[in-house]
Amino acid sequence: MTLLLPNPDGTTRTYRPRMTPLTVAPGAPPISRTVFSAAHVVADPYADVSPDSAAAVDWDATLSFRRHLWSHGLGVAEAMDTAQRGMGLDWAAAAELIRRSAAEARSVGGRIACGVGTDQLVGTERPAGGGLAEVRAAYEEQLALVEGVGAQAILMASRALAAAARGPEDYLAVYGDLLRQAAEPVILHWLGPMFDPALDGYWGSADLDTATETFLEVIAAHPDKVDGIKVSLLDARREVELRRRLPDGVKCYTGDDFNYPELIAGDEQGFSHALLGIFDPLGPLAAEAVRILDTGDAQGFVRLLGPTVELSRHLFRNPTRFYKTGVVFLAWLAGHQSHFTMVGGLQSARSLPHLAYAYELADGLGLFPDPALAESRMRSLLNVYGVSP
Repeated sequence: MTLLLPNPDGTTRTYRPRMTPLTVAPGAPPISRTVFSAAHVVADPYADVSPDSAAAVDWDATLSFRRHLWSHGLGVAEAMDTAQRGMGLDWAAAAELIRRSAAEARSVGGRIACGVGTDQLVGTERPAGGGLAEVRAAYEEQLALVEGVGAQAILMASRALAAAARGPEDYLAVYGDLLRQAAEPVILHWLGPMFDPALDGYWGSADLDTATETFLEVIAAHPDKVDGIKVSLLDARREVELRRRLPDGVKCYTGDDFNYPELIAGDEQGFSHALLGIFDPLGPLAAEAVRILDTGDAQGFVRLLGPTVELSRHLFRNPTRFYKTGVVFLAWLAGHQSHFTMVGGLQSARSLPHLAYAYELADGLGLFPDPALAESRMRSLLNVYGVSP
């Protein structure tokens, strides 16, 4: 059986599905690396909402997907960019997600870390009242919630702080206050403007070398309060240089969805742990690869995970912030949810040719537990778009 898949130039190509099922069994957490998957949310497809309405979340399906990740030994990075934070998921929904997911983590013994941001302050404009006090208060409210439910905190980059700050000293002041208040060591998150254009110039400078110095100054002032840093700049060289300058005991969690195999495998001077959006669709395969790495077999790790990079680079291609559409699309094809509906209507953010190639790459990797179901769902989507078999 074949599928007729669309090309970007208006032509079509014939594709014969591989139909090889994913056979990775659940397993214990890896021991040589700490690995988090940033998980997506599942929308309620029956909710009568518009793209600018408050998010309607299918809580049962959303938590079921987290149980799937935990069953393979992965940690869950909750209420992060992959969960459409600031792109359909507002703070009220994110807070509820954190509460529910943290409770679920306790019930199954899963590891969880949750995003702490400032999205109570609507939009990217400078907060009402004009200052850093509102930004700090918003961060503090979210930090209290995350720590109150027993989860590790991830201090996310803030659109509001980017708009309100007037230089590096403002970042040093805000982050310094937050780290002093944190009950347990946190993960600091540097999300680049390719993921969110409103974060351009974060840490007080558009020059990444200058911004890096401010970032490192924050860490150096409070190394006992920083478990690690998550770097999402899609620049492997910069990440390696940065992790070599971290204080002892501070981890580097790669957020580089283009170069993750080499960064996790590491070199003679160190390695990166992982906190990745691409580990949402790759969860079982990624966990198996790191367990191979646990045995000291770095080459085996790269052999298994290396071929996934083409899919990841495709999903995260410009405009990178719309990678969530491909992530949810693959979750639907894999049978983790019954529909391809996203909060904020974001299922429309990628073209049919883009989605078709994502299907082809994922099928070629053997990512689908039920390839026949994936093929049937892909065929139904093609039919909706008028692509005949």
